[in-house]
Amino acid sequence: MSNYTAPVRDMLFVMNELAGLDAVGTLPGYEEASADLAEAILEEAGRFAGEVIAPLNVIGDREGSRLIDGKVVPPTGFADAYRQFVDGGWGAVASEIDHGGQGLPQLLAKPVTEMWNSANLSFALCPMLTQGALEALEHHGSDELKAVYLSKLATGEWTGTMNLTEPQAGSDLAAVRTKAVPEGDHYRISGNKIFITWGEHDMTDNIVHLVLARLPDAPEGVKGISLFVVPKYLVNADGSLGLRNDVQCVSLEHKMGIHGSPTAVLAFGEKDGAIGYLVGEPNRGLEYMFTMMNHARLGVGLEGVAISERAYQQARDYARDRVQGKAIGQRAAGAIIKHPDVRRMLMLMKSQTEAMRALAYVTAAYMDQAARHPDPVQRAYYQARVDLLTPVVKGWSTETAQEVTSLGVQVHGGMGFIEETGAAQHMRDARIITIYEGTTGIQANDLLGRKTVREEGKTLQALIEEIRADVARVAELEGEAFRQIAAGLEEALRVLEATASHLIATAANDMPLAFSGAVPYLMQLGIVCGGWQMARAACIAKARLDAGDDVAFHQAKIVSAQFYATHVLPRAQAHAHAALHGGQATLALDESAF
Repeated sequence: MSNYTAPVRDMLFVMNELAGLDAVGTLPGYEEASADLAEAILEEAGRFAGEVIAPLNVIGDREGSRLIDGKVVPPTGFADAYRQFVDGGWGAVASEIDHGGQGLPQLLAKPVTEMWNSANLSFALCPMLTQGALEALEHHGSDELKAVYLSKLATGEWTGTMNLTEPQAGSDLAAVRTKAVPEGDHYRISGNKIFITWGEHDMTDNIVHLVLARLPDAPEGVKGISLFVVPKYLVNADGSLGLRNDVQCVSLEHKMGIHGSPTAVLAFGEKDGAIGYLVGEPNRGLEYMFTMMNHARLGVGLEGVAISERAYQQARDYARDRVQGKAIGQRAAGAIIKHPDVRRMLMLMKSQTEAMRALAYVTAAYMDQAARHPDPVQRAYYQARVDLLTPVVKGWSTETAQEVTSLGVQVHGGMGFIEETGAAQHMRDARIITIYEGTTGIQANDLLGRKTVREEGKTLQALIEEIRADVARVAELEGEAFRQIAAGLEEALRVLEATASHLIATAANDMPLAFSGAVPYLMQLGIVCGGWQMARAACIAKARLDAGDDVAFHQAKIVSAQFYATHVLPRAQAHAHAALHGGQATLALDESAF
């Protein structure tokens, strides 16, 4: 089984050099977010992730969470680790100071979150959902609800969940049937929810469920959905816990991966009806839930980065130790890392993980600017950039993680297919993340429809111009690596512009035809944006090398960027071809012929 060592050096490089931690540190309320503070936090978080959470990863996979007499028992060690997590203040990193949090920017919180996900994805899902519930209540809850729940959620003392999906309503939330009947100052909630991550457990005293439901007079469709707080235990006026609410875990799903994380089927109101409290205004629940989902989508994209990093570390370490055969050009048997194709696979894993991390962190910095920049015009600019890139980070990173974790198995050879090595667990665990918080198709439809067609590519074009300016700077540098990086990106940008223009024009006359190219377009944009960040990294690394700083690290940055430009960036052309020319074939076959 593999250990996990947080890649603090690379994280700090991305935060400081690419995402602009110094600029984020000038924003109101973030003045203490210095490079020194970031390094101290990441070092300590990395220690906790590697020493406390990571050893539980295989335990969680093998034991799973168990439902015993209506109670969910997490795997051995999870409850103790969670208590340490809360006592160490890790649950409060990104929460507002007013609620007991540390008030750190997203740019600092996201690398810490990456560590939890790399160390143990099943464990990390619990605080991630809690943060989403907190966000929704912060933005939309009444003062009374905030007073009761926010501080407990901010510290992680209580956990939170999202309750959207029902047996008949997967991604189609218009089909939600859970009912909410008014009764005095609260509502009686009745219905069933499925796929509720950490929907029941005994690691905390209370669980705060955020539940989508319909009022008796609600209109049909998504416009008739409201959002409710439904606690596992009711809270008394003095803040103490009262009676158990009428919400029960009736079963746990048997899953391909993330076995340590209980995925619950919850029944609300099997007896008298679960007591719930309306969040915000009636019939605006879906709008409020998207406050959770947009943060969660970036968080899930980061899961793709994290599990790719874990798979890469294990494959790299195995390749260094495994002696088998004589590599081409070698006189004696040696470690398999000497074989050219193993090197190719490791470089695919390494370069794509670095590209995904860079884009995720840069997007997190945009989120901080959108939230705190003193100039409203600048806030709007950064928010548009966040809106454009969030579905890309989520969709592209999680899809890429499928390749990276699969390559991790391949590097191990037959041993990768054996569960004892742990390589297969990363691949199994990663499979859900393309589905979480909206499938890749949903992300692509959002990117194409709301973020590209609706505004006729305005935000995208501004992004392309920024990338083009960075490409020009790379092209001025001497060396074959920089020539290849610049040439590859320039051509990729030209084709990206053509793809966007084609899809925008097609959507005006034939929406199905345009949207048949949505996923290829998303993947194309993700690959190009990843190449952009790798090019920026190479440019900065060259300057650091010229100054004599950390030679091995910065040389590796340039090589990684060159490999990405020559092996990964060309894939954008294939996705473009599918988006430009593949629509007719996608839609041509009669349904009966499938």
